[in-house]
Amino acid sequence: KYDPISQREYYQLHAFFDNIDESGLYSHFTQAVPTPALALPTVEQETRLAELTEQVMSLEAGLEALAADRRGVFDTWRSALGEAGPDIPGLVGHYPLDGIQDGALVNVVDPKQPGEAVDEPVPVNGAIGGGLALNGENALRFPGVAEFTRSDPFTLAFWLRMTEARERAVVIHRSRAWTDAGSQGYELLLLDGVPSWSLIHFWPGDAISVQAEESIVTGEWTHIAVSSDGSSRASGLAMHINGRPVPVRVVRDHLTLPITGGGPGPLAVGARFRDRGFAGGEVDDLRVFDRSLSSVEISRLHAGGSAIDPREMDGDELFNWYVSAHDPDMRQARDQLRDARRALADARSRIPRIMTMREMDRPRQTWTLGRGRYDNRMEPVGPATPVAIMPFDEGLPGNRLGLARWLTDAGNPLAARVAVNRLWMQLFGQGLVATPEDFGNQGAIPSHPELLDALALDYIASGWDTKAMLRRLVRTDAYRRSSRATALQVELDPENRLLARGPSRRLSAEMLRDHVLSASGLLVERLGGPSVHPYQPAGLWQEKSGRVYPQGTGESLYRRSLYTFWKLTSPPPSMLILDASSREVCVARRQSTTTPMQALLILNDPQFVEASRALAQRAMLEIDGGHEERIGFMFTALTSRAPRPAEVSILVETHRRQRALFQADPAAAATLVAIGDSRPAQEIDPVELAAYAMVGSAIMNTDAAVMRR
Repeated sequence: KYDPISQREYYQLHAFFDNIDESGLYSHFTQAVPTPALALPTVEQETRLAELTEQVMSLEAGLEALAADRRGVFDTWRSALGEAGPDIPGLVGHYPLDGIQDGALVNVVDPKQPGEAVDEPVPVNGAIGGGLALNGENALRFPGVAEFTRSDPFTLAFWLRMTEARERAVVIHRSRAWTDAGSQGYELLLLDGVPSWSLIHFWPGDAISVQAEESIVTGEWTHIAVSSDGSSRASGLAMHINGRPVPVRVVRDHLTLPITGGGPGPLAVGARFRDRGFAGGEVDDLRVFDRSLSSVEISRLHAGGSAIDPREMDGDELFNWYVSAHDPDMRQARDQLRDARRALADARSRIPRIMTMREMDRPRQTWTLGRGRYDNRMEPVGPATPVAIMPFDEGLPGNRLGLARWLTDAGNPLAARVAVNRLWMQLFGQGLVATPEDFGNQGAIPSHPELLDALALDYIASGWDTKAMLRRLVRTDAYRRSSRATALQVELDPENRLLARGPSRRLSAEMLRDHVLSASGLLVERLGGPSVHPYQPAGLWQEKSGRVYPQGTGESLYRRSLYTFWKLTSPPPSMLILDASSREVCVARRQSTTTPMQALLILNDPQFVEASRALAQRAMLEIDGGHEERIGFMFTALTSRAPRPAEVSILVETHRRQRALFQADPAAAATLVAIGDSRPAQEIDPVELAAYAMVGSAIMNTDAAVMRR
């Protein structure tokens, strides 16, 4: 049903098609829309989900059966009712909104937890006493209440007056903006004056939403009550206008994940960051309940708590009120159901997921555009591929699946050429086609076209065996040649397009970090697991997003760079300095630079300083010998070759000078060897360890350590 694809693969796929096609081939086959993320549970998780799901279904059925058995108890309760009837339980916040006192909004339920007025809403005459007018930018905030999950029943009730039916207005919400998190949370919107009530994990694929079939009357005070029964189903959402339930249209009915991730903030009225607020609107008397109110209770709220005599009400309506609010056995059963739903929701949220897309039921029509103008449509265009490459089999579906099968057909070398060229570039520094991001008519022509074709065909014949192809390339004579070049070679072929010498290039950012961790013995070899947060300067996340970077400890500091958590708005700075891409857009190749910042990074970054100290400790503990033997061990570990006599002489002298400096300043030596989360061995002299660590740092900055030759 679903075509699973991760976010990284999604961007790589787009970059791939940019490489092979400039005429929009991919867009002709792409008629897909986002869908809920595809869950990938383990066997144990599937078993646990089945158990919890069965438990929830059993409790739901039991609740219905219990309600049917409460008629006798209800009759006794009804006969004891007075004219006023019982109170409405579950009130956790009541804000009359009659005015603002020092920026605060009185909370009748808990005066110690008031609301907040942001940017000076204006007091006006309300539906009950005073109210507050909003302009779309200012807001009312209510921290500490209404922090409900998708498994919690709750109700929000308040009065509003709409002066103008706008296309979109955020009235009340506890959520994050669409541009930040797909509106994750819950929200009540007015869309052209029509209320829309939603619980959202990510809009539109993972959400439940209903829309009223009538609009709010402009210019009149209207009582609105919205509720959720905690079932995470659209049928559990309800809206009442002026005390009566209104028919709704289901807009979305697929909520599977939490609505509270990422910190949605407090309940707010009138505005949301990066969205259109309730401009020209007025609000009054907000009440928050931690249960889903019955229609009788909402009618009483609308009437100010003095609805008709409950003894004269319809029996079924009054019975629903009783089992919803006053029967103790029903309350206990609902609490058990809520807890079971929470456990099920928690178990579902722990399952790994990947992004998915599905084909549209009705594909969009696409046209060729005269002179590229979107208002000048010409003949319609359907899914097709260039016949000159290979005809599109009529038996293939005209969608992404059909295009993928066409691309990977044994008779089509197109995808294999792009893939093989990237593997070649990974080893040789540049591809047989020097523009891996552009295989079109504006890209470079292959330097060895027959070789590229032969490798592509072999790649297909091997079943797209990438490991076998890489093994084959590293065993070639071209790869195993020395990277030293004669003056004539440099003159005739400065870019080494003729492969007369071996490749020569600097290690990538990830390779360089992993290399020094491996040489030092700090690298954690374990595969798999969650992302980690290695060393990073403090305050960067705070500046970009207001969050604190959760730097790891222990093993998480020494995992391979593959596992480093990557925040698009604040990527790891050490990786960027070493020419890693920011990943805001996909790039087929990185630009390699040589800057002073890179040397300063390797000399001063805690990850590299700690690695140099750990490498020095290895040399001192593992090598029985003098300074030359230990330094030779460190050099070989970092460069994969033995040092030359001249290099040994320079490094031994460096060690002598550094030791003299640290002997004169032992505190500096102690400070140096204390850098990093790992601890130095107690039996090693800190002065000697610091001197060797400086030698290791110097080796890390040599051409032999950072260049691959």
